[in-house]
Amino acid sequence: MPPHTKPYGNILETIGWTPLVRLNRVTQGVRTPVYAKAEFFNPGGSVKDRIGLAMIEAAEREGRLKPGGLVVEATSGNTGVGLALAAAVKGYRCIFTMPDKMSQEKARLLRALGAEVIITPTAVPPDHPDNYIMKGRAIAAAHPNAIFADQHYNPVNPDVHYRTTGPEIWEQTAGRITHFVCAPGTGGTVSGAGRFLKEQRPTIRVIGGDPVGSIYSDYARTRCKSEGSPYKVEGIGGDKIPTSLHWDVIDEWITVSDKDAMLLVRRLAKEEGLFAGGSTGVNVVAALEVARRVNDPEALVVTVLADTGERYLSKVFNDEWLRENQILDAERVSVAQLLEARNSGAPPLISVPPTATVRQALNLMSTYNVSQLPVLDGGDGVGAVAEPVLMARALEEPATLDRPVQEVMDAPYPVVDADLPVERLTTLLSRETPAALVRREGKITGIVTRYDVLHQLAGIR
Repeated sequence: MPPHTKPYGNILETIGWTPLVRLNRVTQGVRTPVYAKAEFFNPGGSVKDRIGLAMIEAAEREGRLKPGGLVVEATSGNTGVGLALAAAVKGYRCIFTMPDKMSQEKARLLRALGAEVIITPTAVPPDHPDNYIMKGRAIAAAHPNAIFADQHYNPVNPDVHYRTTGPEIWEQTAGRITHFVCAPGTGGTVSGAGRFLKEQRPTIRVIGGDPVGSIYSDYARTRCKSEGSPYKVEGIGGDKIPTSLHWDVIDEWITVSDKDAMLLVRRLAKEEGLFAGGSTGVNVVAALEVARRVNDPEALVVTVLADTGERYLSKVFNDEWLRENQILDAERVSVAQLLEARNSGAPPLISVPPTATVRQALNLMSTYNVSQLPVLDGGDGVGAVAEPVLMARALEEPATLDRPVQEVMDAPYPVVDADLPVERLTTLLSRETPAALVRREGKITGIVTRYDVLHQLAGIR
């Protein structure tokens, strides 16, 4: 059926029936086809729109939420957006608690939708009063006509995926799906959709992705709750055991590092035109591992593009943030690149011969606004002169202006190859050695100074 052939009564009616898209370039060399459910097509930009509306409607049916009421939730951002959309249409107030590791874009979006956002510390135990779930529960309990949506423990969460996401995938693949790969946060998507798919054909395998540091995969193996460790991917994994996660549905777990997830999701944007967040990276890395292992063109792997990458512009798609967190290797800048980036308007190499006068050297420095010059003889550095030293000598003895620079020059600058990394150049330059000559193909072709290096490090162009 063609989508959107008739008008909708409100934006909530557009939730669901998101496209299923084949991955092509990131799967090169993989024989098993991999498809992704593009949940960022939901009006709030994520898979959580499904549960936001469903949890509010369930509370209305049960009489727990009445007109003018308050919706409270502990959220990594996306469930809050789904709840806020439904609350805006239905006329409810919202208060959301959110850990401080979440991106700024998420908090700003929630506030734009009219919600109040309370930021809580990430690095506290699950039972600490400042934990975002504990804080959310306390706020809901303190207000009349308020509900705590409680996505981690609300049975509506997996149920809505059982009723919508699972059937959509089954119909969109014409029943050909053999593997469903989905990293749980609350567990609702993988549990609900996975259970429905297994009921259609018990041989379907359900695989859970898990970020390194989350306790889920370890708990699945040992049934003992461990401490876990911090990780950067948002919205999936966890340090608690939610009842929305149905462990019996998941056949296998694959752990994925922050680095692998974030680099893959950046490839997804550049190579597939699919702009998604870091949790999607965990899903796709795990799905590709499954597809390689299955190695069967008749199989069919489905995973989930959980949300839009627009919520992670300050993190996953920010090179500086990735480098600060050791996810992206530091950019290697060569001396040659430093010379090319310099925009001083001067030639790459300004020099004087040993026979030039001090006056000529000072005039050249003034013309090109430089404070030092190499002295070259036959293409080799034989000395160097600096403006402060020449001016001091000329003031003491004006006749110095007409003397050749070879009589007053200092030691020559060191020579470095053009492909030398800039970070190695920083150890060579000092107050006593303010510049270095650059050699390319055996010839001295340029000069770099301490100021050039400082500008590059500071990002000044």
